[in-house]
Amino acid sequence: MKVGLLTSSRADYSIYLPLIKNLLCDKDINLEIIAFGSHLSERHGFTLDNILSDGIEVKHRISGTVPENDEPVSIAMAISSTVAVFSNFWNLNKFDFVFALGDRFEMFAACLAGLSFNLKVAHIHGGERTEGAIDDALRHSITHMSKVHFTAAEDYRQRVIRLTESEKNVFNVGALSFENLKNLKLLSIDEFKARFNIDLSVPSILITFHPETVSFEDNKNHIRELISALNEIAGFQFIITMPNQDTMGNTVRAEFQDFIKNNPDKAIGVESFGTLGYLSCMKHCSFLLGNTSSGFGEASYFPKYVVNLGNRQHGRIVTSNVNSIPVRKADILKAVQHFSQTNLQGFKSVYGDGNTSSLIMKHIKEIKW
Repeated sequence: MKVGLLTSSRADYSIYLPLIKNLLCDKDINLEIIAFGSHLSERHGFTLDNILSDGIEVKHRISGTVPENDEPVSIAMAISSTVAVFSNFWNLNKFDFVFALGDRFEMFAACLAGLSFNLKVAHIHGGERTEGAIDDALRHSITHMSKVHFTAAEDYRQRVIRLTESEKNVFNVGALSFENLKNLKLLSIDEFKARFNIDLSVPSILITFHPETVSFEDNKNHIRELISALNEIAGFQFIITMPNQDTMGNTVRAEFQDFIKNNPDKAIGVESFGTLGYLSCMKHCSFLLGNTSSGFGEASYFPKYVVNLGNRQHGRIVTSNVNSIPVRKADILKAVQHFSQTNLQGFKSVYGDGNTSSLIMKHIKEIKW
């Protein structure tokens, strides 16, 4: 089988990794990586280098899919240009099927372009909900354009069945990120310091905060409420990863950069850790603060306490390690104080047992494409 794999950002690549390794080892599969989006953006860290540094060949590099800025018109135009470039790509390149993961606007556009070519899409992470972002509309649209569905939990499988009105080719396989964690030798505190010059023996909060793309006009107030709270939190080092290329993403980025510049003794900004670095940081940090999907998936593996801010991830399964609160200074300070009283002993995740890629491989060989 000739199989394509669409990857548009550091986030989806890190999730894909165990599946990519399995696909590359299978003699019956010819895998071709299709990289686009922020992977090819200098201002977002040119994360194509993360793939290449893992020794993985990138067969196709699709440019012209990155928005010029974070304004709604720019995002809309990026969707349009992505549809255009992928229309030509699908016309010239044929696959038995293509993997698409998640809910990014550029992933939606790539799949939309393939619709008239009867592109067979295997969608990973369908059925989830994030009501504070436009991702729901994008994710569910990709679901409707896909032939096969691999969900991370049974609740999400049931939602895909309701959306598609069919149980055919809808499989709950667990979360690929858990397989990463199960098989990846994470960095020790000393190894992490040697690689990133960040000392995780100091109590640290891992902060990943993205704009809410539904109520995007509220983001300026949200980031200022968060930074106002950070100014009053003592006893922790702040490790801040930069936001995605979403609507108002540059506004959030600029506020973080000013905060980091003004607090060099306790705030560190990171464009991209890569998979190993990010998961190692999560392992050794005190807790997570922000609104990233990794707070609902990967964090439950360790498990880690998560202060989830606002509505971006509203609709996901909320496990007992997650404390969801409004993006308000007083609520953030209260939740951080509550961290010291939280006991996660006996916690059990809902995202499988770390054999997701093997299950996906089994299903793709049994399906009659």
